[in-house]
Amino acid sequence: MISLVNLQVGYQGNAVTPLLNGTFPAGSMTALIGANGCGKSTLLKTLAGLLPPVSGQLMLDRALNIAWLPQQSGIEKNFPVSVFDLVAMGCWRRCGWFGAVDRQMKQKVMTALEQVNMSGFAAAQPGTLSGGQLQRVLFARLLVQDASLLLLDEPFTGIDTATIQLLLALLQERHRAGATLIVVLHDMATVEGFFPQILRLGATQAEWTKRSPAVTALESIC
Repeated sequence: MISLVNLQVGYQGNAVTPLLNGTFPAGSMTALIGANGCGKSTLLKTLAGLLPPVSGQLMLDRALNIAWLPQQSGIEKNFPVSVFDLVAMGCWRRCGWFGAVDRQMKQKVMTALEQVNMSGFAAAQPGTLSGGQLQRVLFARLLVQDASLLLLDEPFTGIDTATIQLLLALLQERHRAGATLIVVLHDMATVEGFFPQILRLGATQAEWTKRSPAVTALESIC
């Protein structure tokens, strides 16, 4: 469980969120919503340990295996590596940044690429992929981490409907396996259809909404 007690997050001591009090229960699936600039991405970065809290308490087991998917940028496309190598970076906890990827890990990478329908692009350069294809590859990298906490910042922005359906199905699968998910989203149809818990950030307050388990299930992957 992750607990927030009078937590404020921001940059260089300047808070960009109201006081946050509440919990992300272990195994929960939470949509983080709110207007642009309200601190959603900043909160995710703080949960990921990339930024210190401005004030208050964040009670999170740092032994948690955290997988972090930031907003897509040109950084990944500019890596001088293959798609396979980009996904294999998710294995760094087990083999280190400069360790060899053994046969078992190679199979894990290929299985993840198959799950996102990108196995045929293993030898391709990330710079040759479309936005949707690259997001599938980044999800594959997320999958090989086997993380207990997944933090995703606007993972569906600018990608096609088929890819969104595929990635939602994969997130549901990780949720059913017991992972805790916190996802920044803008599309309310997706939020209401798939996320049992919502944290809405405003300029002066934060509102938690816990609903019955999401009823929409994606039985088939595109």
